[in-house]
Amino acid sequence: MRKGFVKEVLSKIKYDPREDEEDYFIIIEHRGAFGNVKKIPVKYITLGHGYFFIEDAQIPYHRILKVMRKDGKVVWEKRNQHL
Repeated sequence: MRKGFVKEVLSKIKYDPREDEEDYFIIIEHRGAFGNVKKIPVKYITLGHGYFFIEDAQIPYHRILKVMRKDGKVVWEKRNQHL
């Protein structure tokens, strides 16, 4: 998988008028702790270069484990995750 791919997926969800960002959420590894994951609606994140933001928190893209639709369909998944 090429570098930055998850950001491209998120950009499409957030900025393509054919998509509704309210239909998507991300699963992140919270604070780098194995097994400590958090589900965040895409509508609450702001994309940056190398990081995304939730309010004042800056989180690196490499913490994203999955991008999913509300219906359970996985649209992007990190390789070699240990969940």
